[in-house]
Amino acid sequence: MKMPSLEDELFPSTPGKFKIERGHNMNRQFHRCFASTSTMFLWALFLIALTASYLSFQSFVDSGSRYFTASWGGIQWEKQVRNSAQIHRSGGMSVLVTGAAGFVGSHVSLALKKRGDGVVGLDNFNNYYDPSLKKARKSLLSSHGILVVEGDLNDAKLLAKLFDVVAFTHVMHLAAQAGVRYAMENPSSYVHSNIAGLVTLLEVCKSANPQPSIVWASSSSVYGLNEKVPFSELDQTDRPASLYAATKKAGEEITHTYNHIYGLSITGLRFFTVYGPWGRPDMAYFSFTRNILQGKPITIYRGKNRSDLARDFTYIDDIVKGCLGSLDTSGKSTGTGGKKRGPAPYRIFNLGNTSPVNVPELVNILERHLKVKAKRNIVQMPGNGDVPFTHANISAAQRAFGYKPTTDLQTGLKKFVRWYLSYYGYNNRKNVQ
Repeated sequence: MKMPSLEDELFPSTPGKFKIERGHNMNRQFHRCFASTSTMFLWALFLIALTASYLSFQSFVDSGSRYFTASWGGIQWEKQVRNSAQIHRSGGMSVLVTGAAGFVGSHVSLALKKRGDGVVGLDNFNNYYDPSLKKARKSLLSSHGILVVEGDLNDAKLLAKLFDVVAFTHVMHLAAQAGVRYAMENPSSYVHSNIAGLVTLLEVCKSANPQPSIVWASSSSVYGLNEKVPFSELDQTDRPASLYAATKKAGEEITHTYNHIYGLSITGLRFFTVYGPWGRPDMAYFSFTRNILQGKPITIYRGKNRSDLARDFTYIDDIVKGCLGSLDTSGKSTGTGGKKRGPAPYRIFNLGNTSPVNVPELVNILERHLKVKAKRNIVQMPGNGDVPFTHANISAAQRAFGYKPTTDLQTGLKKFVRWYLSYYGYNNRKNVQ
C-alpha cells in the first residue's frame, strides 16, 4: 500500500470534494509555505554536505599529489640515499654534505667520494645566482655516484628522514646564503639560511643516535673591522662589517652552545676568498673574467687613502684539503639521543693561503691568461660591508691536521680560466698561457 506523502495529506488529489471555508483556505496556504521552506532547508543541508565532502576529497587528492610528486621519500628514494652513502674504504665515513651543489660543496663531495667515503648531498638550488650552474654541478656529482637531494635546510622532516635512512658519521655543513653585498637587498635570506637553517640542522644532529661530528663553513668575514694582521683565531671578532659576517659570527656562538649542552663535536672553518673552477659567478674574479671577455668595463674598488683592496685568495683544492683534514680529525660527539655524556671537541680554524694579493694584480693575471686587456673603472669602495684586506694565520690548522696550501694565485687563476673558457664555449681561445 502506497504511503501518502506530506503533500498528499495536505492537498487532496480531488479538488472540490470538500467545502473549504475562508479560515481553512488560509491554513492551507500556511502549510504549503511551511512545506516549501522545509524542502528548501533540506536541500540546502544536502548541498552543504556535498560541498564539504568534495572539499575534503579534493584536499585528500591534493595532499596525495604533493606526497607522490615530492622530490624525496619512498622506497626507491631511500635505496638511492643508501647507495650514495655506502662506504668503500676501510675506516671510511658516511657524510651528509649540505650545499653539495654549491662551489665548495661539490668539490668536497667529489673528493670524499674519490677516496671511498659515502656521500649524500643536500641543496635547495636557490636562484641567488644562475641555478643552471648548480644543476651542472649536480650532474657532475651524479656521474660519480653522488645523490644530491633537493630540499631546504629548514625542512626538519627531510633532515630527520635522511638520518633515519642513513646513520651519518659526519656532517659537512656548507649550505649558506653567501655574499656580502646581497645582504643589503635581501637580509631575511641570510637569517633564514645562516641562522635558522643552522639551528634546524643542529637540532636534528643532537637528537640523532649516534650523533655525527660536524664540520661547517664559517667565514673570514667574522674578523670584520679588525686591523691586526694576519688574522688569528684568537683575535676578537665582535665588530662585523656586514650582515653576512654577523650571521656567521652568530653561527659560531650557536655551534658553541650546542657543543656545550649536547656534546656535539663541532669544527668551524673560516674560509678566505675561495676561487677556482666551478666557482660562484658573484665573486670578483669570476665577474671580471666574464666582463673582460665581453669587452665590458670592470669596477675595481679602492679603500681609504686610495689604497688597493687585497685578499688572501685561496684555491679550491687547498680548501678541500682543509675540509677533509678537519673531518678526519674532528673527534666523536659524546651525546646520545640529545643528552651529553661528556665534553666534545670544539674547534675553529682559518683556511687561507697566507699570501694576500691586491685586486689590481688579480686583474693583471687575468689579462695575461685571457690575452685581453681589461677596461678598468676604479672607484672608492662604498659602505656595503666589504673590508679592505684579509690575511690568514693558518698555524692552528697546520698543527691540527698538517694544513698547507700549495697553489699560488697565478697557477690557480690559470686553471680557472681554462675551465671558464671550456665551460662557456670560448673555443676560439683554447690557447691559454
